[in-house]
Amino acid sequence: MRPLLLLPALLLCATTACAEPSCTDLIDRVTAATGATVAERSADFARFDAGENSSLTLSCGGVHPSSVGAQHRSESPPEAYYDLFAKAGQAVTGIGADILREAAKRARDAAGRLRHSNVEAGGALVTCSTMKNDKGPLTLCAVIERADRS
Repeated sequence: MRPLLLLPALLLCATTACAEPSCTDLIDRVTAATGATVAERSADFARFDAGENSSLTLSCGGVHPSSVGAQHRSESPPEAYYDLFAKAGQAVTGIGADILREAAKRARDAAGRLRHSNVEAGGALVTCSTMKNDKGPLTLCAVIERADRS
């Protein structure tokens, strides 16, 4: 009788494990989608080199929301920045790249006036900010999943 009681628990655990991509899986997805190279990684974080003046960061949430961000050393990033952001975001969230690209552009435009802005996009939050420091201007955008997977 006990084996029958364990079966539902084992099925639930197997289903949950399949539904939650590991950080390694997310890193692999971002790398495949963007061509970026992993520069640093830990159990729940990765930083990627993504070309001249651009980088990506990935925060793996497990059962909690994950996020991926793109940074560019300029006040007005080129179109390639938005493409990079959209591809990385789609790899992590599954939301269409076109939706994420447009949301990032809207959030970046508003951040230029307000310094920081959020835009809803396909069930996730796209947030952008601009700043200037001793290395020059910097644009940062991230897509953050809205709900955890628990």
